[in-house]
Amino acid sequence: MMVRLWKSLALAAMLAGLCAPAQALDPLYQRQLERLAEIMGSLYFLQPLCAGPGEDWRAQMEELLTLDQPDDDRRQRLAGAFNQGYTAYARFHRACTPTAREALRRLLSEAEKTARDIHTRYAE
Repeated sequence: MMVRLWKSLALAAMLAGLCAPAQALDPLYQRQLERLAEIMGSLYFLQPLCAGPGEDWRAQMEELLTLDQPDDDRRQRLAGAFNQGYTAYARFHRACTPTAREALRRLLSEAEKTARDIHTRYAE
């Protein structure tokens, strides 16, 4: 399900890019995409800690960057958001606790909602 959302998200990014003016302006979904990148970084840390092997969030982030084709500035901001999400949880969690499991559950839900929202608003 998440893979289908990522592909829809990539389509939205491409369509928004086609409609964007030639200036170097952020697409309308940039803030949401940065939040999604931050969530993906958090998931990259938490999922192996609490759920074992699963989705490779770093690979998903790379695929998203490849499909979105951001300029260097946007790419750095998105990568920075991913790293910030990873670091935020790595600072405080060394073992899977009930709090970490709950954060993982909430982040997965927010990632799905954010990806769906971007797709709904910008691809349809």
